[in-house]
Amino acid sequence: MGLTFKQNYAKIGGLLVGIIIAIAIFGPLIAPHTFDEFIDAPNAGRSDQLLLGADYLGRDVWSRFLFGGRTIIGLSFASTVLGVGLGLFIGLFAASAKSRTDSFIMRFNDILLAFPQIVFVLLVVSGFGSSIFLIAVTVGFTHAPRTARIIRAAAAEVMERDFIKAAIAVGEKRRRIIFSELLPNVTSPLLVEFGLRMTYSIGLVAAVSFLGLGLQPPAADWGLMINENRGSMTVQPWAVLTPIFAIAIFTIGINFITDSFAKVAIGIDRKGKE
Repeated sequence: MGLTFKQNYAKIGGLLVGIIIAIAIFGPLIAPHTFDEFIDAPNAGRSDQLLLGADYLGRDVWSRFLFGGRTIIGLSFASTVLGVGLGLFIGLFAASAKSRTDSFIMRFNDILLAFPQIVFVLLVVSGFGSSIFLIAVTVGFTHAPRTARIIRAAAAEVMERDFIKAAIAVGEKRRRIIFSELLPNVTSPLLVEFGLRMTYSIGLVAAVSFLGLGLQPPAADWGLMINENRGSMTVQPWAVLTPIFAIAIFTIGINFITDSFAKVAIGIDRKGKE
């Protein structure tokens, strides 16, 4: 019963995430207009030609929505892979290192954790420019210390197990211990952490675009759409609500998947201890 519930939870999350990813990938191919084409009067209502009406400049909201998903999802995925990958390396290295090295790495990690993510991202982007590459790298960098702490805690518990002590006793190299012994045993918390970091990446990237520090007009981006049309929301709400709903659905889907991973990981850990 419990396993079926977890599977259903994951299926629902996978379906929601799959829908949004499909829109982001194939949306530009089925868009009725280009993202910067002026179709009607500003803030025009829905019609046969405009499925969701026009935005504040008279561009098709539906077309801009279909074009706007690639950037935010692509940036979020890239920054998550970068941040989780870097945090994984730091966490595994710290857990397998000597106590002094481990302590030094974690204290430096705590200093980085003291900086709020959104403040750090906005500071870097506003100071060095709003390139897509810089946004992905900066957001990923802010994920690394958080991931490192989670992975280090999980790996430190594995380091106390007998098979790790046996590997150390026979003189196994640290690299082999990390990749052959530690990494396979932190897969469950790693997957959970990846899902969590992905949701935070979506929020951070959308916030950067909303504040005007991401892609610049006339580019189509969901965060930028919200910022551009918020002043006319009472007249034409679809230009704001459509990207908000898409971001919310994507985030909820990832949370469903992450929650199912977390429950499975807890179940495996309990069985292992028994």
